[in-house]
Amino acid sequence: MAKRSAPEVNAGSMADIAFLLLIFFLVTTTIPKDSGISRKLPPMEPPNDDEVVIKQKNIFTVLLNNKDQLLVEDELMELKDLRKAAIEFLDNGGDGSCNYCNGAKNPKSSDNPDKAIISLKNERETSYSAYISVQNELVAAYNDLRNKRALQIGPQRGFRDMTFVQMEENYKDPKFNGNKEKLKELIDQIRNEYPEKLSEVQ
Repeated sequence: MAKRSAPEVNAGSMADIAFLLLIFFLVTTTIPKDSGISRKLPPMEPPNDDEVVIKQKNIFTVLLNNKDQLLVEDELMELKDLRKAAIEFLDNGGDGSCNYCNGAKNPKSSDNPDKAIISLKNERETSYSAYISVQNELVAAYNDLRNKRALQIGPQRGFRDMTFVQMEENYKDPKFNGNKEKLKELIDQIRNEYPEKLSEVQ
């Protein structure tokens, strides 16, 4: 009696199936992006022998301790009040050189937005969420002032009802139909009028 060979499974198509599954998972899988705080280092200053003297009244000190308590200008403050206090400091215009400032012009506070510096210090035990919240409020203070300024001078340049944030978005948008050159000039002007001088103390 002749021996019959055992039937074999044709595994030729298994490699194709595995390859197709691999492609499917590569296409459908989403890779999470790392999130963090967007910060740009200030440009390098040319070497200068003269020391720059910064008046204490032009420095707005913010301290975040290990218990996530906020100390602003040596006084306890709630997070919800930080943005308003920062705006009052930045927009003070104490020396009268700022003709667009709407502050109290208190001679004991900052001279003008160009000289005003916000100094943020936190301790090692500070929670990350509290640190981010404080950063957000301080950056929001700059954005509020820039938005207000954009709404003031924007219509004179043909950009009516457009905040500073919208101007930046429109400038980056390739579908924007307006004059991008004029828009860039306006964005630069507002940035120069309210420069973001946020210093983190070690």
